[in-house]
Amino acid sequence: MRTVVLAVDQTQALDVIGPVEVFDAATQLVRARSRDAAGYDVQVVTPGGGDVALSNGLRLSAGPLPSRRALAGIDTILVAGGAGVRTLAPDDEAIAWLRSAAPHARRIASVCTGAFALAAAGLLEGRRATTHWAHCRDLACAHPNVEVDPEPIYVRDGAVWTSAGVTAGMDLTLALVEDDLGREVALEAARWLVLFLKRPGGQAQFSAGLAAQSAVREPLRALQDWIADHLDADLSVGALAARACLSERQFARAWRAETGLTPAAYVLALRVERARALLEDGQSVDAVARAAGFASAEVLRRVFHRRLGVGPSDYRARFRAAA
Repeated sequence: MRTVVLAVDQTQALDVIGPVEVFDAATQLVRARSRDAAGYDVQVVTPGGGDVALSNGLRLSAGPLPSRRALAGIDTILVAGGAGVRTLAPDDEAIAWLRSAAPHARRIASVCTGAFALAAAGLLEGRRATTHWAHCRDLACAHPNVEVDPEPIYVRDGAVWTSAGVTAGMDLTLALVEDDLGREVALEAARWLVLFLKRPGGQAQFSAGLAAQSAVREPLRALQDWIADHLDADLSVGALAARACLSERQFARAWRAETGLTPAAYVLALRVERARALLEDGQSVDAVARAAGFASAEVLRRVFHRRLGVGPSDYRARFRAAA
């Protein structure tokens, strides 16, 4: 399967090397079983060809962008992220090539801020996508017709795949391998690369606690710590306001100003995160609902379907299969 990885100056090294290593591991695995088995023929390209200056100071040799005549037969185009790709203009050579090459490929993918290149080329219009959590707001503001989801490790919308930052590109590539060659090959490739777990796309990019701002006021900052340790307690606005010695109205205003979230949204994010961790550990849905502070297993199911697009039982099953 012919795979083209697009990189420009100031590309993040792991955004290129990580996916290439996954493709190579999968190729070696299938060819060890059968010399005639199809693997991945990977080529890293850059406008004009030559060395790509990576963001860590190293240089990577790359070929030129495939010409129009050479576009036929491309299976996958993957755009690596980094500071350079985030600032490419719609008329840049790399974006123009991506726009013309995309219709010839079976699928398009991006790692980290490579999503900005896909958006600049018009390939994310009306689609759901993700990128590195630190740049989700910028992507959403620059491209309002893209449904930017800041939470998942990776997102698939039809033939277009996008991933979160840096190492998430390896999770994305393992998902591509699974789609092409099956779960067994993807899991074996993960073991070869000593990856702890082949994470599903619905897993969060980062802690919900880190997603919110830390409160400046000591009473609210202490309350943040207390909430994380008492998710099965009464965490209504009234109860939290009383613990902070504020009126409900004062508390709600101060909490949002300090954390960037309403109290209810903050608590729900932490409860979902706790539920994910417990499900990944193999606990039952009923036990998880109680421990994470949900009123019932049914409430937990509704929240999971709404936020993650998958039920808690299916979420747990994915981790069991990967383990």
